[in-house]
Amino acid sequence: MTDLSNKTGGTGWNSDHFRKNLARRKRSEKRFQRIGLGAILTALTLLAILMFSIFSKGYTAFIQTSISLDVTFNEAIIDKDGTRDPEALRHANYTKLVQESLRARFPDVEGRSNLRALFGLLSNDASDTLRDMVMANPELIGQTLSVELLAGDDVDMLNKGYIDRDLAEDNRRVKDKELVWIDSLKEEGQIVTHFNSGFFTNGDSREPEKAGIAGAMVGSFYTLLITMLLSFPIGVMTAIYLEEFAPRNKFNDLIEVNINNLAAVPSIVFGLLGLAIFLNVAHLPRSAPLVGGLTLALMTLPTIIIASRAAIRAVPDSIRQAALGLGASKQQAAFHHVLPLSMPGILTGTIIGLAQALGETAPLLMIGMVAFIADIPGGINDPATVMPVQIFLWADSPERAFVEKTSGAIMVLLAFLVLMNALAVFLRKKFERRW
Repeated sequence: MTDLSNKTGGTGWNSDHFRKNLARRKRSEKRFQRIGLGAILTALTLLAILMFSIFSKGYTAFIQTSISLDVTFNEAIIDKDGTRDPEALRHANYTKLVQESLRARFPDVEGRSNLRALFGLLSNDASDTLRDMVMANPELIGQTLSVELLAGDDVDMLNKGYIDRDLAEDNRRVKDKELVWIDSLKEEGQIVTHFNSGFFTNGDSREPEKAGIAGAMVGSFYTLLITMLLSFPIGVMTAIYLEEFAPRNKFNDLIEVNINNLAAVPSIVFGLLGLAIFLNVAHLPRSAPLVGGLTLALMTLPTIIIASRAAIRAVPDSIRQAALGLGASKQQAAFHHVLPLSMPGILTGTIIGLAQALGETAPLLMIGMVAFIADIPGGINDPATVMPVQIFLWADSPERAFVEKTSGAIMVLLAFLVLMNALAVFLRKKFERRW
């Protein structure tokens, strides 16, 4: 044989040609690595910019501004007959109490327009707060107490720094006279900030300072519950049948192709299907979690079936053969041995499918879950909305205060999605078997 190692001009491993080719391939590999690293850094940079934009605008949604005022619970206004009848107390003019408290604090304010601006410092929710206090404790009637009342959205935005007070008066919502009143309240320590618990306990509202995500969270819970109860057992049973029992023929091959194709169908198509079947044919209630769950179950089924089949297929054939060799039936081998061993993968695929359903908007818009729902749903047939749709509605609102509400709701939704995906990773790491 010819010793190629001694050649310097041929094509051996020690030749000039080989060394140049090797150096070129190494340069190409390093260039590819740099391109890949650059792509990753670009993606991380864009993700960081997106997260910073959301968090910088949304963290203030968890803070609320209130104004502390001395309120006199005037018996002549609340219960002039002195009967303490709950109906009379409920329908009393608490707005007048709020207005009298503000006028007592700023006695120099006169004129209808000025008084209207003064009363606008507080939210319309202020009268509801006083009513709830009196209904809970009628003994307050006749007393004067310092009460923290919810500030209006303009005062809240000014206090959080979203309104530039240095702009010309015509270019900002808070006028100069209102700035004087607000500064006076600040000097006396009557403007306070606190955790915005109402963001998590209130339903939607036209008033941004009162709007919360409780209704959307409950609606999402009911919708996902229906989705899981339908898609999980049907998807797992379908996967077991196709992998363990179905004969290999053209009909079943057609079913498998259609399942794979359905996983790639745009989600709005499932919304049209839900609109046609569940609303127009079955006449189920529009904008209800029941219909939303049924629609999302159709969309989630292909994902769960594909993930479950992959998990079942990953179980070694020796498990099945051992079970059959010891006298187990094919059904017993599938349900007593294959299914438990494949369950971690099945659960992971199911959780990922449900996380996808949690973030869907288009199918739910088609079945009417885009309506303004102020009440928190009490069941699966009550009108409701879900978190992504609530974010969509707030993003379309013109008030500046809804911008922080939108970003805050996105942060909550992202937290749920991260938790669900973390649970999927945990289940996979904890229970997966390596064969």
